[in-house]
Amino acid sequence: MTKMRLVYRCTQCGTATPKWAGKCSSCEAWNSLEEDVHAGESAAVARAPGMPAVPIGEVDAQFAQPQSTGIPELDRVLGGGLVPGSVTLLGGEPGIGKSTILLQLLAQWPTRTLYVSAEESAQQVRLRAERLQAVQPHLWLLPETSLPHIIAAIDQVQPQLVVVDSIQTIAHPDVPSAPGSVVQVRECAHRLVGEAKRRGLPVVLVGHVTKEGGLAGPRVLEHVVDTVLSFEGDRHHSLRLLRAVKHRFGPTNELGVFEMAGDGLRGVPDASRLFLTDRRTGVAGSAVTPTLEGQRPLLVEVQALTNKVNNGVPPRRSAQGTDPGRLALLLAVLERRARLPMGQHEVFTSAVGGVRLTEPGADLPLCLALVSALLHQPLPPDLVVFGEVGLAGELRQVAHASRRLAEAARMGFTRAIVPANSPTDTSGIQVVRVGTVTEALVAAGLSPRAAATAGSSERASATTS
Repeated sequence: MTKMRLVYRCTQCGTATPKWAGKCSSCEAWNSLEEDVHAGESAAVARAPGMPAVPIGEVDAQFAQPQSTGIPELDRVLGGGLVPGSVTLLGGEPGIGKSTILLQLLAQWPTRTLYVSAEESAQQVRLRAERLQAVQPHLWLLPETSLPHIIAAIDQVQPQLVVVDSIQTIAHPDVPSAPGSVVQVRECAHRLVGEAKRRGLPVVLVGHVTKEGGLAGPRVLEHVVDTVLSFEGDRHHSLRLLRAVKHRFGPTNELGVFEMAGDGLRGVPDASRLFLTDRRTGVAGSAVTPTLEGQRPLLVEVQALTNKVNNGVPPRRSAQGTDPGRLALLLAVLERRARLPMGQHEVFTSAVGGVRLTEPGADLPLCLALVSALLHQPLPPDLVVFGEVGLAGELRQVAHASRRLAEAARMGFTRAIVPANSPTDTSGIQVVRVGTVTEALVAAGLSPRAAATAGSSERASATTS
């Protein structure tokens, strides 16, 4: 017989303790311990034989070859497609398009598939499938929340791909806990992973997200699956971005770009052109940078806005799509090294299109956009900029400069400001090499002296008034 006992389990790392405490002793997270029922291992399970050890050369590597999903942007992120026996966790905010892209995936799959809808009724899924033109004879639908019934349906249908929407809403009746609890999510995930490995069946799980944007449920959920995908974007806009946070079968730095249309999600093969479609030239506070997402170069517009504040009022700092800590660092560098009055202004920055600029190559374009907004002087419309900024105001080279410049030349840009030590072998674009932020401002036509004069005049006018 299996013995049950009450423990307290951390929702962040899954560590179990016999007593409740305010902080987890393993990951040191506060107020993360919740009641859990632990089932001890039975003697029959303990004596069950395991898999025999084999020489590594006798392992069949063909079993791990990915199968294309029929959606090129999804294949790009997955490194070619879904691997048999793999378990993929897809997370994203409500209404972002998780169910839409998975329904399209099931319709594109060449063999029999099973869609387990644990949140919506069969009629709701059918209406969405009609809109997406995904009503296919090989797509089977199961509106069910009980895990044993789901496994029984897999035995009956014998699908080659299973989607469970979502993992937080299914439950096992033998587990004395509510659906969505730590113990239920962990137990159901382990059972589904075991079924996927045993059958060689790719399984995709949909996961809810918290207010902070992380996946809801225990941290062990992310550890037990093979791949974790993050679906991002603003549901009030059409652009959607798909990233791999974890991927055991390929890279985790690829980016898939989709556009939400009336008939579903469409892949965007030329993302740079889409990001620059609504760009207005001749506007102060705008700079274009060639960034790199995995192996994919993208041209992204960085915007900045400054506003003079009254004396005694602390200026606000807002960063959308960029790191707020990095923004504070760059403002300090401009104030100290370029003698610019950034501390007297409110600062707002944005990466257009919903892109998150996390690489250091976005430092220099953000600096130029800030100074351009401060001086009310636009940058040249045919100019691209990239480079990392150090605390001394020096510029450091970033990876794959040639590929960035080649993408800028393809989009019609003719000039580029890059760090002095950047290796470039791209023709068709004029490269200006600079060593410091001050030199970059001069090369872009933004004189630091003019900015300092503007700051002095603003202070004088404020004093007079």
